[in-house]
Amino acid sequence: MKQYLITGGAGFIGANFIRYLYQQEKGAKVRVLDKLTYSGNMDNLAEFQGKEGFEFIQGDISDDRVVKATMKDVQVVVNFAAEVAVDRSIQDQQSFLKTDVLGVHVLLENALAQKEHLERFVQISTDEVYGQILEGSFRETSELKPRNPYSASKTGGDRLAYSYFATYQLPVIITRASNTYGPWAYPEKVIPLFITNILEGLQVPVFGEGSQIRDWLYVEDHCSAIYHLIQKGQNGEVYNVGSHQEYTNLSLTKMILDLMSRDESSIRFVADRPGHDFRYSLDTAKLQGTGWSPKYDLPTGLKKTVDWYQNHEDYWQKLKAKLDPRFAQGYWGEKEKSEVS
Repeated sequence: MKQYLITGGAGFIGANFIRYLYQQEKGAKVRVLDKLTYSGNMDNLAEFQGKEGFEFIQGDISDDRVVKATMKDVQVVVNFAAEVAVDRSIQDQQSFLKTDVLGVHVLLENALAQKEHLERFVQISTDEVYGQILEGSFRETSELKPRNPYSASKTGGDRLAYSYFATYQLPVIITRASNTYGPWAYPEKVIPLFITNILEGLQVPVFGEGSQIRDWLYVEDHCSAIYHLIQKGQNGEVYNVGSHQEYTNLSLTKMILDLMSRDESSIRFVADRPGHDFRYSLDTAKLQGTGWSPKYDLPTGLKKTVDWYQNHEDYWQKLKAKLDPRFAQGYWGEKEKSEVS
């Protein structure tokens, strides 16, 4: 069986990927490296503790000593480790650069040192590296125009990973996925934030008019795409991962309210985020040409997500208690108008 190194494996997508990986490879050997920052959560990995071949190491991907030890005898690296919240990046750029660029460099250097063992290095990037697009969809060859510190730092890691393929022939694949949602997500993110706010009897903060458009990718589909590319992808290539489920933020909010039997009085419109990208959209023909396709549409995935949070209050309540209340209330403050005109 392959030895996998999953960095950021205690986070939302990383832990879901481990869950998916074990479904595909019952005897997989999985080593997790996670710093356990605010969004890393050992509860996400509780079901794997004690499993044969599973190891957890707490550490920082920018720590060369730790990475060198965890990279030993690894065949596949999947790098989920990242600082990820746009709002946080606007206030604290340096930590994003350290993890999303310097940390990627440390991983790549140590992967290169044992290149003879390595079959894949998957760098998890984001659709936000492209910036916004008002019409059409981004292809993998589109210009990268990140518009906030988070997406700029992810662009740095994305291109650094490619450079190790081009320069050193390291077997790198890069994925750029759209907004991912589903069970186990940290409640700062919009979908779990809105669901848990409603469960707590709070309003949900919608930025601006709620007209921003996102493509929503259910986490199991995201994980299946990554696993598929480990098997079928071509080294040195970038693959867009999306589900073609584009909705405005306001439409998404109303879907959540409908699923939870709430009306629009639960919406509170707040001041828009500085530099808020209006629309993301991905052309996924390249990935689908390899034989992958998404399984879930947004209504189906959203219902599964709402059901999960309703049945796991013990999971999210303790996380929500630690969350800066500004996120629950709308980080940039309330608008004067209380409804969409």
